[in-house]
Amino acid sequence: MTDKNRPHIGFIGLGLMGRAIVDRLLDLEYPVTVLGRNNRAPIEAAVARGAAEANNARELAGAADVVLVCVDTSKSVEAVMYGPDGVIEGVKEGTIVVDFGTSIPDSTLRIGEALRARGARFLDSALGRTPTHARDGLLNLMVGGLDEDFAAVEAVFADVGENVVKVGDLGAGHTLKLINNFFGMTLATAMSEAFAVADVAGITRENLYRIMSSGPLHSPMMDFVKANAVDGDAHKLGFSIANARKDLGYFSSMMSTLNIPSFIGGATNQALTMAVARGYGDSDVPVMVDFFESVFENASK
Repeated sequence: MTDKNRPHIGFIGLGLMGRAIVDRLLDLEYPVTVLGRNNRAPIEAAVARGAAEANNARELAGAADVVLVCVDTSKSVEAVMYGPDGVIEGVKEGTIVVDFGTSIPDSTLRIGEALRARGARFLDSALGRTPTHARDGLLNLMVGGLDEDFAAVEAVFADVGENVVKVGDLGAGHTLKLINNFFGMTLATAMSEAFAVADVAGITRENLYRIMSSGPLHSPMMDFVKANAVDGDAHKLGFSIANARKDLGYFSSMMSTLNIPSFIGGATNQALTMAVARGYGDSDVPVMVDFFESVFENASK
């Protein structure tokens, strides 16, 4: 895609991931209009680099060829989609709208129907990897939707993602992401508990990691947890315990829709829920080590 025919991007949601993607798009000289919420700093930074700012989602949708939404929950997605100032009200015929978040598939399907009724198109493109990867255009994208809609925006996806995979019909991207996050957060939670158990049992965290990482158990997720547990750096993953709890809740909801039980997800969900209740929600997931440590300390008293 050449500079002359880059589509005008409307971008909603400038959290850690969103602002990194916007920076990437601006680096590549896309015309960008942004809409944020309470935090003015990333909005002002984007505007300083040449982005325009919309007053609401309706205005943004009316100006954009492609609308990218990167907010935290299905409720937040619905809030920017529906209503008199929402995307659906302002979207132009033929516009492609993409949900970059981790959303409930049933909600995704309902939004898709509403957008199609306005002549617009909808894709769910759940994201993998971290804001650091986003800044360099190295995200993983799991895309659901019609083949022709995917083809129409594939060049934009290629500019923000290293691994872009069309995984199925609308909702498939969010479904795959929920399975992915169930597994990833279960690994992180289990590794966190393992470090805390080692403390109680008199095994050093360094030795535990040295042995576990030298065999088939080793994974990047293990290293994220180790960064906090051993090295004291809790921020390499860049994903909060509250967000992990949200995703496990969505996974549970999806499992109920599929009418099948989740044996392991329930335990992960319980641990994350307890951590949020004890005030750890804003901390990154590797801080689950500290949560388990505190639980074990109280149990031994």
